[in-house]
Amino acid sequence: MPNARDHAEQVGGQTLEERPFDELDSLILSQIVYMPMENLLDGGQEATLAKLGAFLRVAYPENFPKDPFQRKRCALTLTCAGLPRYSGWVLHHYLNCVDPERETQFAACCFDLPGDLGAIVFRGTDWSLAGMKEDLNMCFMTVPAQREAVEYVHRVAMASERALVLCGHSKGGNLAIYAGANADGAIQDRIHRIYSFDGPGVDEKTLHSPGYDLVRDRIRSYVPQSSVVGLLLYYHPVFTVVRSKSLGILQHDAMNWQVKDGGFVALDGLNLTGRVTDEAIHAWLSALDVSARKLLVDTLYQVVASAQTDTLTGLVEDWRDSAVKMLEALRGLDPQVRKSVRHMLASLFSTGGAQVIRSILPRSLQDPKP
Repeated sequence: MPNARDHAEQVGGQTLEERPFDELDSLILSQIVYMPMENLLDGGQEATLAKLGAFLRVAYPENFPKDPFQRKRCALTLTCAGLPRYSGWVLHHYLNCVDPERETQFAACCFDLPGDLGAIVFRGTDWSLAGMKEDLNMCFMTVPAQREAVEYVHRVAMASERALVLCGHSKGGNLAIYAGANADGAIQDRIHRIYSFDGPGVDEKTLHSPGYDLVRDRIRSYVPQSSVVGLLLYYHPVFTVVRSKSLGILQHDAMNWQVKDGGFVALDGLNLTGRVTDEAIHAWLSALDVSARKLLVDTLYQVVASAQTDTLTGLVEDWRDSAVKMLEALRGLDPQVRKSVRHMLASLFSTGGAQVIRSILPRSLQDPKP
């Protein structure tokens, strides 16, 4: 069944007047924003999508990057760069910041479309450990990337009078919703839609804030049938479930989401795994106070960081050495900390979340014994 790239080829000859900007265009941009744009746009320049495609062909002389996720996104970008519908869209205000000391990873880019619409697109988590830690920090605090997203929207909005679409995949979806909910009133009035593709939900304070209420009806949230990432924290109460051809956590890859007749293949609801994940995560998080969440996150990160790599790719590529170092770090934890973490993980198992834990944690931390 077709995916986003197939859809782009099908509608690539249609103008925005013939087929207005929609959720699939937004998904496409949320994948294109993962492309490295340094040396093309990071100095404040502008470039069309066609020019980005030409740049990537030089950046990847062997055709595509090695990473399978980026390979699919790059193929989508190159396809769109050659299609009349997308090739003239103008990219600007590209920003990419990874700061391990601040435990933050933030990247975004704007796309000016023919007419008066501008899309502000936030990149999801990259493969940096700083990005992973920031995602985990969302469990107990407002993270720097969320504040950066609000400032970024204000900065871009001041430079143009265009109507706005905010969107993103994974953490990018969370940033789009958070920025929309916390933008100034005059900017909120210009927001046409906010799209989140399997993005973690916002915190409870944001969910019940006046700013969120003002944009609630303009939020469109999409998750795959066995979503894990998109059901973390709290979430927008209305979401569309999309069929993915992948299994488990790999459903987070939006390039595997299914498309038919110009729209997503929507399902009636989450499957059994998705429902168990939803219930388990929310029951578990509700039982943990802020200090407990912070202890768990900091401990897990300490263990992973002991592998002495800046990226998750490095962790996987040398997994034997990484596993040894993480096991040593686990054994070196303060006994009381180790006991507290195991108690917290045991509580997640008791909610029915064993399947979730097994998909995202090292085996050494899965033992629920106190």
